[in-house]
Amino acid sequence: MATGPGSRALVVDLIRSSGPISRVELVKSTGLTQPTISNIVRRLIEDGVVRETGDTVATRGKPRSLLVINSHAAYGVGIHLATDALTCVVTDTRGGTVGRLLVAAPPAEDPGAVTEALAGLYRDVVAGLGLPARGIAGLAVVGPGPVDVAQGSFLTLPDRSPAPGPALAPALAAALGVPVLVDSDASAATVGEFWGRQVSRARTFGCLYMNSGIGSGVVLDGALHRGASSNAGKLGHTAVVRGGRECPCGNRGCLEQYAAPRVLVERARVLPGLARRLRIAEGDPVDRAFDVLARAALYGDGAARALLDESAELLAEAAVTLTNLWDLDTLVLAGPGFAVAGSLYVSAIRERLAASAFTREVHEVAVDLSSNPRDAAAIGGAALVLQGSVAPGHGPRVPGRE
Repeated sequence: MATGPGSRALVVDLIRSSGPISRVELVKSTGLTQPTISNIVRRLIEDGVVRETGDTVATRGKPRSLLVINSHAAYGVGIHLATDALTCVVTDTRGGTVGRLLVAAPPAEDPGAVTEALAGLYRDVVAGLGLPARGIAGLAVVGPGPVDVAQGSFLTLPDRSPAPGPALAPALAAALGVPVLVDSDASAATVGEFWGRQVSRARTFGCLYMNSGIGSGVVLDGALHRGASSNAGKLGHTAVVRGGRECPCGNRGCLEQYAAPRVLVERARVLPGLARRLRIAEGDPVDRAFDVLARAALYGDGAARALLDESAELLAEAAVTLTNLWDLDTLVLAGPGFAVAGSLYVSAIRERLAASAFTREVHEVAVDLSSNPRDAAAIGGAALVLQGSVAPGHGPRVPGRE
């Protein structure tokens, strides 16, 4: 049916990425009929998702009103579950951040405390911003996978991570009275970068995400490619060393075992004098220790720079693989692992793609750093629920919003 969810999602996506845009332009861009576009736009305006700007385009006939996404139509809430912290971000419909709060993570061994902490953080942020319940599209809790999106739970998490119990999404939905999703941090960051950057659905868009692990995501025709169980894009578990180190995933020689921040910090601690020189203590969290290591690399410490360069070269090889598999034209680096030395990784990846991408003679691949790499997953969580709510068909199904 022409006015079904797919058509609505298509129109919302075009207005999001191309607005201000007229109804006539929507007809030309979508191939839908003028009455169908008028119908969809009328409903979007009634729902508050789209508004007319008041501006018009002069034509020989009737002036054409221009349409844009209403940034206040709904708000999305995303919480990133990390080893030592919970980060909550609220965004408006266009992806602009309107609130942020970071708190210490609860004890990893108490699943009940984790769920309570997540609920408490949500309540504190929403109350602090004075957001009306009816204006909130939902909450997404994101973290390292694998995840069971259908059941709303994390299957496994890294050691020492706060581990909520099974069926986290239903438990939080019952406690908070809002739709709740659970998804991977890499998937969330991918959608967040795509949504917030107003990227056109015509782009083949990729995101390389690095935190405790290394993941990726790809957006095709405006929708995240999810795979059979919403666990696609685990780039960190592709083998880069034949018969190499054992990985918890069961494989050997995985990229994460050589290029992830945790591994680089471990290597820094055993290099003679490096950890002491940089004042990296044995008990420092990996995120904090890696920031110190990355900063030292940028400031000219030779040993630190050698570690970061090796990681960047491996990530560059992975970026070539990701680009060749999907024929990407855009790649964004996101995640706390890129927060300090992201420019170093961007340079290495740009250089490698220019030399080695299969399609380098056909088109360039734009490689950029996230404007907020540290909060990319939380921002992306908010984008997930917004996309699933205002553009159903492109985003995930948001429970309670069918």
